[in-house]
Amino acid sequence: MQFIKRNIWSLAALVLVMVVTMVGDASAQSSASGATIMDTATSKTVSVFQAVKTIIFVLGGFGLVGLAWAAIFGKINWKWLVALGTGLAILAAASSIVEYATGDSAATTAGLNTTFGNI
Repeated sequence: MQFIKRNIWSLAALVLVMVVTMVGDASAQSSASGATIMDTATSKTVSVFQAVKTIIFVLGGFGLVGLAWAAIFGKINWKWLVALGTGLAILAAASSIVEYATGDSAATTAGLNTTFGNI
């Protein structure tokens, strides 16, 4: 309860942003093409996840280069290497994990493919 009291304005701002970004397009698409609001939300979520995934892979690549330099000079932090590798592997397999957990391939058909390939 204390978390909600401290972060009420942040949560309210997040809800406002979600409403502003989704309501107009969802109502316009549902009346024009027969798509539901959930179809629109799924497609928007997939496009945001793809963009964020690309950005995180680029930043992770820079992190790997930094860890390689640290290894050259003998100052490598193995915890960072394991954490970065595990995080990038989970991100790469996120679509397969969600598909397995939900039993639904809607995200894959919407264009969210795993980096490893759907097996």
